[in-house]
Amino acid sequence: MATKSISLFAGAGGMDVGVDGAGFKTICAIESDPHCAATLRRNGRGKAVWQIDVRVVDPVRLMPVLGLKRGELALLHAGPPCQPFSQIGKQGGLDDPRGSLVFEVVRFARALQPAAVLIEQVPKFLAARTSGGKPLLEVLRKEFANLGFDTHADVLQASDHGVAQHRRRAVIVCVPKGERFAFLIPSTSASTVGKALAGLPPASVEGEEPQVPNHVDVTPRRDRERIAYVPEGTWLSKVPDVPADIRQNSRARTLPSFDACAGPVSRLPCAAAKRPITRWRTATSRRAKRRGCRDFQTATSSRAPFAAAPAECATWTSTAKSPMPFRPR
Repeated sequence: MATKSISLFAGAGGMDVGVDGAGFKTICAIESDPHCAATLRRNGRGKAVWQIDVRVVDPVRLMPVLGLKRGELALLHAGPPCQPFSQIGKQGGLDDPRGSLVFEVVRFARALQPAAVLIEQVPKFLAARTSGGKPLLEVLRKEFANLGFDTHADVLQASDHGVAQHRRRAVIVCVPKGERFAFLIPSTSASTVGKALAGLPPASVEGEEPQVPNHVDVTPRRDRERIAYVPEGTWLSKVPDVPADIRQNSRARTLPSFDACAGPVSRLPCAAAKRPITRWRTATSRRAKRRGCRDFQTATSSRAPFAAAPAECATWTSTAKSPMPFRPR
């Protein structure tokens, strides 16, 4: 049986890694975000990465480009945007333009006729309804049934399957009608963060060459000193015999300097430096509103105690241009 797979809404490639680890080979990943596409190319291991809106891709024309024929694809996997269904978002559902993107998976499945389809979403997705009040899952189930698939859906807990993280996700699996399928039974031995990170060398600090890519401690030096005095399971104010200068709240004494925010590589320190300014501006804005000031800039600029952040710290996007290998007409 062929093991080739295609990834839609690939993001930074997390699902691709899992799919490939299960024995498939992702031959093509489609993702519109330029930063995610750059990450996919960096870690692609030979797969085609297309930075393009999935809605303009013609899957029929896709097959000869990838050397596929209808029915040869083993798996079509996708992680459509979850924001319309997330419990911390506006929950616009299908009224949000991103909500209907899940039906792009149906369109690709109709053309490619893969052996199976895998969709990952947030748990609330399974409770979503269409504008007509129909359960979205049932609409999807009917669409896939017309293509010859049985649809199975459940909410899985990542920590039940060897991941050192509590993360519940809706998983939808479509297999040919009549084919037996069951979700895995949860593991009896949960993993931990300690097990997941076991064997890693100490994280490098700023200015050091990391022993492992991206394994860098971005904690400010002063905070590292304070954290070093805190035993596991407690906090600083409960620890006796701590030097006064360590116990003192350093945030109240000093504020981070914008001098450290020199460009995109300093994005994290810069964000930390902007937090106290954000709180100050919010409080000033409230006072201005109570006084009836219409011009917030007038109310704040003359008394602002901090200089404006450097322009390069406010927004930064990569200038690298990602080629688009295929765009149907």
